[in-house]
Amino acid sequence: MPKITPFLMFNNQLEQALEFYTTTFPDTSVRRLAKTGEDGPVTSAEFTLVGQVFIAYNGGEYFRFSDSFSLFLDCADQAEVDRYWEAIVRAGGQPVQCGWITDPFGLSWQIVPRRFMELLQDADAVRVQAVLRAMHGMVKLDVAALEAAYFAA
Repeated sequence: MPKITPFLMFNNQLEQALEFYTTTFPDTSVRRLAKTGEDGPVTSAEFTLVGQVFIAYNGGEYFRFSDSFSLFLDCADQAEVDRYWEAIVRAGGQPVQCGWITDPFGLSWQIVPRRFMELLQDADAVRVQAVLRAMHGMVKLDVAALEAAYFAA
């Protein structure tokens, strides 16, 4: 186990979250699972999510995630952005803005195409600002529109 591991407190939805994450994201698996009794509900788990280790607990109704913690998902291209975005929406997630989406368990995600990060690395501040302005008008990030803003600047 790594020295630092994110610890997530779910609002009695840990079992459903594990099911969603393991069926939606590659390199995701449950490593350890604890239940209340043999047939009881899941109380805690250690799992990997796209290779990142997490520990999670069913904390109760008073626990809520906030946007101050999010998962940044590096996507190779627009197709990967679309696939994850749509999977989260189909599961009951809520799109926010600028590539952010909240999954049905309240966890915030940033679904980001790698190309966006590449465009932000440009030494031309005018182009970078054009890309950022375009991003601010988006809900789900659109690579073609980001590149159009970049090349138009």
